[in-house]
Amino acid sequence: MNGFLGFVVKVISSFNATAIVWLLSFFAFDQSFWLSSGLAVGGGVIGFSMASMLWNWRLLKKHQLTRGEYKYIQRNLREAKPKIQRLQKTLFSIRDIPTLKQRFELTKVTRKIYSMTKKEPRRFFQGERFFFTHLDSAVELTEKYAFLSSQPKKSWEIQESLSETRRTLKELTEYIEEDLYHMLSDDMEELNFELDVARHSMKMLKETKLDTKAGDFHER
Repeated sequence: MNGFLGFVVKVISSFNATAIVWLLSFFAFDQSFWLSSGLAVGGGVIGFSMASMLWNWRLLKKHQLTRGEYKYIQRNLREAKPKIQRLQKTLFSIRDIPTLKQRFELTKVTRKIYSMTKKEPRRFFQGERFFFTHLDSAVELTEKYAFLSSQPKKSWEIQESLSETRRTLKELTEYIEEDLYHMLSDDMEELNFELDVARHSMKMLKETKLDTKAGDFHER
């Protein structure tokens, strides 16, 4: 959404610059139609470039990132997106009722981590374990499980492998949930701090009210 909005802002800025340069060239400076049009195109390009620079600067400032950090995060998000799509496609293809809840949880958590990082890129540094380790493991394990579970006849070895994969996927899901909790750790600390401040304020307010009532009672 931010990318689309940024593109719209850049296009509008480019259009405005093009129109202003053409009008000034043609009417104010009495240039020919074609020269005015050429200057207008150049003005539009400059307007688009300046709007891009300003938009990127505001984006980096908002997320407190350097240009290099932002590019690094965006590159890793682009690499993670098809992996998450593969994971979801594989999880939905498995015809296994006992693992339905587990698969649903894994899908929900991975999507949450990705969408949260997409919206707030700085959280990437708190979720590096997910993007560099746990996501790849989840994709490999689910694809292996889907392949083995789709076999029409399952030998004892296949059944054992499926059972072991289910246990490993359960543990991996818990690790990925921990990744999410780690990414939310700062938010939880801030919330706890706000709760402490609110409790302290309410306590002080109650004590003030009690002191006021006690003073009114003695005056009577």
